[in-house]
Amino acid sequence: MRAFLAVFFCASLLGGCAGKSSDPSGTWINQAAIDAATEGGNLREALLAYGPNLEWRIQPQRQLATYSNGFEQGEGRLLGEAGKGWRVDFYADHHEYLSLSGDQLLQAASDTWPEQHFARPATPAVANAPLGGSFEQALYGAYLGGSWTIMQGLGEGGLVLFQPDGRVEGLPGTERYALCLAGDCAAMSGESDSIWLQLAEQGQTWLFERDDQHLSIFTALNRAQSDEMPDYHKGELHWRLERTSH
Repeated sequence: MRAFLAVFFCASLLGGCAGKSSDPSGTWINQAAIDAATEGGNLREALLAYGPNLEWRIQPQRQLATYSNGFEQGEGRLLGEAGKGWRVDFYADHHEYLSLSGDQLLQAASDTWPEQHFARPATPAVANAPLGGSFEQALYGAYLGGSWTIMQGLGEGGLVLFQPDGRVEGLPGTERYALCLAGDCAAMSGESDSIWLQLAEQGQTWLFERDDQHLSIFTALNRAQSDEMPDYHKGELHWRLERTSH
């Protein structure tokens, strides 16, 4: 009788004790969006085409599911649905539906966006890591990883390394970077992609274009008035980098 109750109890807990294949616990990233971004073209368009959500963190024990879209974060209550996976309840009667298919987490299509696919990150998420950090680390490594040589601009001939954790080595006057994925920085740069470059406590926005082998970084010209939200447009080419190894 006790054995039966134990099995019944496990089965009642959001899919039960059926092993990894039925356990959604942990961090999931939108690998399809990363793959699309690395092929070239506009970064934010690629992310949006396969998003908008970029990372899920699932905690069945707490009946909690959280997501990041690169700008906003949402937290909902995770509820199991017999034979259907899980429902995530948010405020204002908003719901998302999740399920497992092989080694992927699927977010069901809705009136707002298509079905989205998520995978476990190749590098396991660090405990207490910020939500969205695993996606950023995977994106940065795939999108800007490898060695780049400055072909034009300050430091010409030098080697540049963009690290997955946001550090950059070899780009004059810069020690950290961040890619704009969504939100206010996207609204400020219009159709262009933007990158934040920082040295110590000082930093600024730049616009960029990237294909598989080249990265061009432009001055961001602000056409807005002082009391308006910045409106950045491409200025002069400041650096042109060529990828020499992946």
